[in-house]
Amino acid sequence: MPEAITFEKKGGVATIALDRPERLNAFDGTMHEELYAALEEVEADEEIRCVVLRGEGRGFSAGADLSSVRSEEDPDLGEYLRQTYSRAIVKMVRMEKPIVAALHGPVYGAGMGMALACDMRVASESAKFSVAFVRIGLMPDAGVSFFLPRIVGLGRAMEMSMTGDAVEAEEAHRIGLVNKVVSEDSLVDEASALAEKLAALPTKAMGQIKHSLYASFESDLEAALEAEAKGQTFCGYTEDHKEGVAAFFEKREASFTGR
Repeated sequence: MPEAITFEKKGGVATIALDRPERLNAFDGTMHEELYAALEEVEADEEIRCVVLRGEGRGFSAGADLSSVRSEEDPDLGEYLRQTYSRAIVKMVRMEKPIVAALHGPVYGAGMGMALACDMRVASESAKFSVAFVRIGLMPDAGVSFFLPRIVGLGRAMEMSMTGDAVEAEEAHRIGLVNKVVSEDSLVDEASALAEKLAALPTKAMGQIKHSLYASFESDLEAALEAEAKGQTFCGYTEDHKEGVAAFFEKREASFTGR
């Protein structure tokens, strides 16, 4: 049984909860290994078509458990990142299934990086976001330097990264850091409802959407158009595309299967 996360599957939605509330869900070695294993299970299970990532206790995550990172003298922090956050974030971004983050309380440091690696973010009114790394003499990691300027723009990303100041939930929504702000009591239900909506949509197309939108940041117009053409060729042969077209002409709701 996992020690640092919980994993639940209900219908087409899997929920992964960071579960070290006594440490504000700070990431240690065990949590890294268990999270990665859960992501691999999600990726391999065709019945799972959407994921919710959330935290137990007072907040989503305070970031890295510094006592765990400093368990050895003078550690190579870059190598630590390669073996932990980096591989999980690549797995999350490349996964064809959408990932919804349900965020409350502190979303700090590397915890913020993990939240930004999700495809959509629902926050409660208590959520606070801080890049935080500068406060211990470090630069942003866990994907923050990639995701944050793309989501909120260079100027705001620079401000958040250099000051480490916390951003409240409503301001996070205003600048596009989160998709929606809800009450604390309704956070889990709202995130689950969004996940269920996404799970009912054509999963293969979701994968192509993720791939093309991320690729667009690194390509010119011609490359983006070609990526669309290749993705559309792929989607055009899926069962969900055939079902969607049939439902359109039959004037009924489509019933997608993720195939």
